[in-house]
Amino acid sequence: MTLLRKAIVLTSPLRRKVVSHVKAIVHDEYGDADRLQLRDVPDPVPGKGEVVLDVHASGLERGAWHLMTGRPLVGRVAFGVRRPRWPLGIEVAGVVTAVGEGVTRFAVGDAVLGSGVATYAERARAKVKNLVPKPEALSFVEAAALPVSAVTALQAVRDKGRVAQGDRVLVIGASGGVGTYVVQVARAFGAEVAGVCRTEKVAGVRALGADPVLDYTRDDLSGLEGRFDVVVDIGGLRPLAQLRRLLTPRGTLVLAGGEGGGRWLGGMERQLQALLWSPFVGQRLTSLVSTTKTDDLATVADLAARGDIRPVLDATYPLDAFPDAMRRLVDGDVLGKVVIAVREG
Repeated sequence: MTLLRKAIVLTSPLRRKVVSHVKAIVHDEYGDADRLQLRDVPDPVPGKGEVVLDVHASGLERGAWHLMTGRPLVGRVAFGVRRPRWPLGIEVAGVVTAVGEGVTRFAVGDAVLGSGVATYAERARAKVKNLVPKPEALSFVEAAALPVSAVTALQAVRDKGRVAQGDRVLVIGASGGVGTYVVQVARAFGAEVAGVCRTEKVAGVRALGADPVLDYTRDDLSGLEGRFDVVVDIGGLRPLAQLRRLLTPRGTLVLAGGEGGGRWLGGMERQLQALLWSPFVGQRLTSLVSTTKTDDLATVADLAARGDIRPVLDATYPLDAFPDAMRRLVDGDVLGKVVIAVREG
């Protein structure tokens, strides 16, 4: 075959396959935010039971840092031993642009929020079971701040803490993405809420309804009056013995986070210790691994639409400034949520 004929065959409309691309944040190796790149990737295609969204906004949560850095090292068993195999980005709010086989709940043009795959991108896939309609009362940026953080808070308060009307609840790490929701959800359940955070965030946490609010850089937690029915610990690595002293004799401890610790387990020792201790003490010592549930997504969306909870937005960044957003999260200066605003509106 002559070179001219080869060229004609290869460029024939019947032979040529056009692949469209979108911009997305990609990480090919573990490391800090400097390793992140904004690159062209193939436009996602919906599978069975999935939709594709035009991403309007995507929330930044601590899980993205773990995937970016591969820390703690035990986590690499799941997300890649030598190189990351999981893309970054879960929280998403956007508009459906394509539907896969068997999808009837949503149609092209529907505005939704929930959990997706590789959502730090112009377009992303999501399972229908992990999405709910976006309330009209919420902007896309506000909606993107809900799916992981608010659901985690709901499950910590309702499922693990079993918080009831009149309970006294202490939230350690009350100023973060999850903590700001825990304060609000616990109050929505009728609890009296106290918070613990850094100096510059005390006023912000108090504005959410927590009282008292302790500055952990200056105040000793042992000075708190009375004991608490539920302690939700999202920040730091305080020993279990210290946390138990804050509880009533039949109180409940919920470990919903705790950054830091060694490079191998990263603070997970406390969760293991709580599992071992709990059968032998009067208090309930629990830990939470949050999972996406359609009903829980709908619950937090409804709470936000009614004004019972509100996303606390620390800052928004465009997609091409994602590394800067990650650095802000890591620096620990955040009050509430950082959100990546991919599209305006």
